[in-house]
Amino acid sequence: MIYQVSRFTKDELLDGTMQNNITFKQKRKIASMVPHWNKDNCIQCNTCSFVCPHATIRPFLISEEEMKGMPEVIKDDVLQAMGPNVKEFKFRIQVSTANCVGCGLCAVTCPGKGGQKALTMVEARGEYPLEAGADYLYQHVSYKADKFPTNSPKGVGFLRPYHEISGSCAGCGETPYYRLVTQLFGKDMMIANATGCSSIYCGSTPGTPFISDENGDGVAWANSLFEDNAEFGFGMRTANDYKLSTICKILDANKAEVEPELQALIDEYEKSIKDREASRKIIPGLIEALKKSANEPIKEALKYEADFLDKSIWIVGGDGWAYDIGYGGLDHVLASGADVNILVLDTEIYSNTGGQASKSTQTGAIAKFAASGKTGSKKNLALMAMAYGDVYVAQVSLGGNPMKTIQAFKEAESYHGPSIIIAYSPCTEHGIKGGLSNHNTVEKKAVECGYWPVFRYDPRKEVADKSGLEIDCKEPDYSKFREFVMGETRFAQLPAVNPDNAEFLLNKAQEEAKKRFDRVKKFA
Repeated sequence: MIYQVSRFTKDELLDGTMQNNITFKQKRKIASMVPHWNKDNCIQCNTCSFVCPHATIRPFLISEEEMKGMPEVIKDDVLQAMGPNVKEFKFRIQVSTANCVGCGLCAVTCPGKGGQKALTMVEARGEYPLEAGADYLYQHVSYKADKFPTNSPKGVGFLRPYHEISGSCAGCGETPYYRLVTQLFGKDMMIANATGCSSIYCGSTPGTPFISDENGDGVAWANSLFEDNAEFGFGMRTANDYKLSTICKILDANKAEVEPELQALIDEYEKSIKDREASRKIIPGLIEALKKSANEPIKEALKYEADFLDKSIWIVGGDGWAYDIGYGGLDHVLASGADVNILVLDTEIYSNTGGQASKSTQTGAIAKFAASGKTGSKKNLALMAMAYGDVYVAQVSLGGNPMKTIQAFKEAESYHGPSIIIAYSPCTEHGIKGGLSNHNTVEKKAVECGYWPVFRYDPRKEVADKSGLEIDCKEPDYSKFREFVMGETRFAQLPAVNPDNAEFLLNKAQEEAKKRFDRVKKFA
């Protein structure tokens, strides 16, 4: 059948849109082994949900009323929730067995109690009856986001993820960051996503991993070309600001002619327009007052009812985009002063297209186009961005310092200017010993040995005696650097494929890592 463009309608999904809330329903059952929760060994830390790449294991605080609807298969398998604000709730860790990909990351990371893990990997077939618990808890139990501070994995665990069950690899190092940012800002987010792994696991139609909540709020996501993603996201910011400006012009042009109560609401709204939490409280009353106003011209603003709340603009992509092909556009956006947030999911390689070396690839690493080990240095993207002086910059590692990672995301989003977060993302192309189930441990070791130091630069904190730079790790122990890199195939193969230069390249990799961090510290 041949369609005219004018006949492409939303109902037929021929206009490029994708439906939310799809992937949870797919129940792919692709894992042979899945985690089983033993409540007797659980300390309710929520670390398992914090590291899960697919958001298929989640903690729940369950009220007495919600307990009444619990499926019998899990009704008695709960704990008393721990904490002064949750005495009236029961606690449960729930796995979506049919959607879990079986990476084992949660079981490896689980601290357990008294040396006994709360999560163990078991055969999936025996756990399928528990999927009824996921169907109920994931879809019908409210997320108690106000019971714990959201500056730690425990508090974040009780936030709704707006990114779930993506098409990423089992144990993916990118998607925990994607899930985290949607937990923090999801219902207000507009995302421009560069072509790459993230555009594939987020946009494998019809399986988009994004969801809408019960109010219809959710992430607005789109993918443009590889090379112009930063400009694409900059356009989102410009369009959003234009709409806000148009709303304010309409309100200001008619404010003198409206009711005093409405005048006060307009003043409050314009004063807090860049403060989403404050705006969220004002907007419902403002919209209602506009609808009731006797002044007809001011009601023109209601055409933009969905745009009264300022959006959280995020530009997301991998290192191939940010360091290489899209760097010119990224640099332009950093220099623009625009209120955008950039998230670089740094795998140090072109993961999606077969493992080619990028400017983010470390010295000595084996990759396509660097088959004998890369001889050049890794680009210091963080320092380059910091040189502007008005850009928020953070280099983070979820396993290296989880709380500072959360803090970095919150600081970046609250900064009314350009921000960039460079996130260490272990990849299957790294050839990690033991597989990606160890990726959280690898992230921690990468920070400890100086391979990936973590820090935050906030221009707002730069005063006469402070640079605004905060180091979020101890002084690296570079004596552990060699042991760390040799735990990954991309480095471990070097003595075999390039025996004459292997020692030189491995030593150079360590020296380059030290120099890179020292240059950042000199900024202070």
